[in-house]
This record gives sequence, C-alpha cells and structure tokens, in this order.
Amino acid sequence: MTTHCVCLINKLISLVLDTTYYNKEHKNLLENFVGNSYTLFEALKRKGIGSKRMIVQNVSQNLKIVLNTISDINYANIELRKKGILIHITKGLRNYTWAIPFYHLVIYKTNSFSIHAQGKFIQFEKSKNFYENKVFLSSLLNEKIKYDEQFKLPSS
Repeated sequence: MTTHCVCLINKLISLVLDTTYYNKEHKNLLENFVGNSYTLFEALKRKGIGSKRMIVQNVSQNLKIVLNTISDINYANIELRKKGILIHITKGLRNYTWAIPFYHLVIYKTNSFSIHAQGKFIQFEKSKNFYENKVFLSSLLNEKIKYDEQFKLPSS
C-alpha cells in the first residue's frame, strides 16, 4: 500500500504519518486535521508551543511500529496546534507524527502521564524531563478546556 493510501485511510480513523522527510501532502493533511501552527509572535506570547522531549514508557499495540524494537530509550515531544496537538516520535533516524484533534484528546495523569485518542495511547515516564514540561502541559490542558467549553450545554 502506498504512503498516500495509508494517509487517506488514516485520515478517516487517525493520523500517524512518517514525517522523516518534508512532504507537502502531509503538511496539508496535518493543517486540515489539527489546524495551522502558531506564528512566531503567537508562540512567544504563549511562552512556547512545544514540549521538551519526554521518555516514552509504553504505547498501545497499534503504535508499537513507531517505537525502537531494540532496548533503546524512546523519546517523543508534543507540539500544540490551533485545533489539536502533534506528538512527534523518534525511531532511530525516522520521525513519526501522530495528529490528535482536541475533540479526540483525553489526558490521564496517574503514576504516569498518558495521552489517549482514536483507540491509541502513549504513556510518558514521570522523569526529570516530564517535570521540566509542567508549564507546557498545564497550557495544553488549558487549551483543551477552552476548546471543550465551546460545546458546553447551557445550564437551565
């Protein structure tokens, strides 16, 4: 199956793309799915739109193909977009991006921090790297809350 077909199928279910090399089609798909990236001025005003890299502890079975198969540490980082987030996962020399619109995004903070969407999940280790991202993660939660409030039912 070609990359183009996989992208079209993923667009209907979820969007996990191989973004190792620049592809205009991928850029357009990501912009349609999670919105445009913030401008430099907007990013500075928000005090950053991306997390530092975090250690991936676990992923769902359908995301295992984007992790290193040997015993290397897997890293990922999160980028905030106007209508969702991008999770960038590094596998050796390849890069994968998982696009999650806010309406699919579910965040759990228990013994670890995990993001769930579209029948998939990624779990991050609560290490030093995680605590360095606390400000970013709280801004991510605020954006999710702002998005959800648009659809709040009026109280009677």
